[in-house]
Amino acid sequence: MADPDQCRGVLHPARATERISVERLAPAPEVARCVEFYWLVRWDLTGHPPYEQKVLAHPNVHLVFEAPRPRVYGVDRSLFVRRLAGAGHVLGVKFRPGAFRPFAGHPVRALADRSVPAADYFGPEVDRCNDRLLAAPDAAAADAFLRPRLPAPDPVAEEVAAMVERITGSPDLCRVDDLARELGLTVRGLQRLFAEYVGASPKWVLRRARLHEAAERAAAAGKLDLAALAAELGYADQAHLTRDFTAAVGISPARYASST
Repeated sequence: MADPDQCRGVLHPARATERISVERLAPAPEVARCVEFYWLVRWDLTGHPPYEQKVLAHPNVHLVFEAPRPRVYGVDRSLFVRRLAGAGHVLGVKFRPGAFRPFAGHPVRALADRSVPAADYFGPEVDRCNDRLLAAPDAAAADAFLRPRLPAPDPVAEEVAAMVERITGSPDLCRVDDLARELGLTVRGLQRLFAEYVGASPKWVLRRARLHEAAERAAAAGKLDLAALAAELGYADQAHLTRDFTAAVGISPARYASST
């Protein structure tokens, strides 16, 4: 779990590395228009107590092959917590932001903060493939499952993915009206687009990008200059950053930095 990009959003990444291995797998080019990457998580806690991994989720929908049945996870707008025990592994499909809308056939806001059986979207065949994909989890197997199920290209989904990339690549971008103006949209139009294709509001995506950056900085440094970080990330002041971070993570950024 050494790749910083893989750790982004994972809280207490050093602790996670001791218990979990994460491998990122690239999809085939024809699948990559819908899939950002596949991820394979393995753990072996045999003889050790269960471990709760906490994640500040990204604005992506995931298809996860896991026991006993595969599930689709919508954007988790709070703090995602996964309890791991014993030994096991899961294979996940991280769809590009907006790219699950054509698979779903309806606005993905209905999936926000929820997980549902994957069969709801991929039919009973996904359940029959679950054991096989877990027995030999690799990109080729995931590609083989998704390739015949790819929807027709959706130009709006591509535009939304670019919008989210603009936000997540610029954690100092902090105002929805600035983003809307840059994109030539009204704020209301941008909100409707994100509700339908992302499953979270543009304000949430902006806020989450800043929190990812704050958590990454806190994990990398035992002592934080919170006032400077707040100014850099566009917060009104240090207190604003502290409130935002504490509400999302459960502890203050200073306490988080000292505990990593």
